[in-house]
Amino acid sequence: MAGKTFRFGVVAAAQEGGAKWRETARRAEDLGYSTLLSPDNLHLPTPTAALAVAAAVTTELRVGTFVYASPLRTPRAAAWEAHSLSVLTDRRFEMGIGTGLPAMREAAAELGLPYGNGAERLTQVSDTISHLRRLDGDAHTPVMIAAGGPKARQLAGERADIVTLAGSVLASRADTAQYAAEIRAAAGGREVELAMNIFVVGEEIPPWIRGFIGHDIETLVEHDSLTLLRGGPASMAEELQRRREELGVSYYSVNGAFLEDFAPVVARLSGR
Repeated sequence: MAGKTFRFGVVAAAQEGGAKWRETARRAEDLGYSTLLSPDNLHLPTPTAALAVAAAVTTELRVGTFVYASPLRTPRAAAWEAHSLSVLTDRRFEMGIGTGLPAMREAAAELGLPYGNGAERLTQVSDTISHLRRLDGDAHTPVMIAAGGPKARQLAGERADIVTLAGSVLASRADTAQYAAEIRAAAGGREVELAMNIFVVGEEIPPWIRGFIGHDIETLVEHDSLTLLRGGPASMAEELQRRREELGVSYYSVNGAFLEDFAPVVARLSGR
C-alpha cells in the first residue's frame, strides 16, 4: 500500500533538569528527528512546561505529548494547554492524547479528578478535541490518538490526524494490519498518518522499559513483536520500509535511551 513519507520521534522526559533537557532537544533536532515527545506523569515535569522549553531552544523540531492521559485534566483544561502550546511554539506542537493506563487511576485521585470507566475516558478524549478545534479557530493543531481497543480505533479514525497503534506489545503483524484497516475504514476518505512506538532498538532492554512492557527480549523475538527493532541500520531501515508497505505505518517513535542508536536509521529514511 502507498504510504506517507517517513518521520521519526523520540520519547523523553525532562527528569534530569533543564540543562540536560535542552541538550536533548537540540540533539534530537541535529539528528534529524521530527518530534520530541513528552510523557504525561505526575512524577515528571509537566509536558506543557517541558515542551515549551524544548521548542524555545530549537527552530524546526516539533514537540508533542505522548500522550496526555484524559483523566488527568478536564477536556477544556487539556485543550487550553494544547492550544497555548500550539500558539507559543508557532504551530510546532502536536497534541497526543489517550485514555490513560490503569496507573492513571491513582494519579487522577491525587488531582481530585474521577478516573471514570473506559467509555467516559474516551468521551473525554473526544471532548478535548472538540474544545481544541474551537480554540484553534482557523488554525489546526494536529491531534494524535493512542488507540488500543476497537472503540478507540473508531474514534481515532474519525477524528485524529495521527493514530498510534497502541495494542498489545505481542500483537501479531496480521492483527496489527487489521487494526490499521479499521482505522482507515473509520477515516473514510480522510487522510490519517499511522504511527507506532518502538520500545526496544537492538538486543537489550533497559530495566525500566522491561518493567513497563512486562516481557524479556526472548519473548519479543519469539512473537515477532513490532515494538522491537533489531540488526544494523540497513536491516532496520528495510524492516520499517516493509512495515510501511504492509501496514501503512510511516511515523515511528523510540525511547530517549535509543536517541543515538536509532539516529542512523533516521538519517537513512527521514523524508523518504
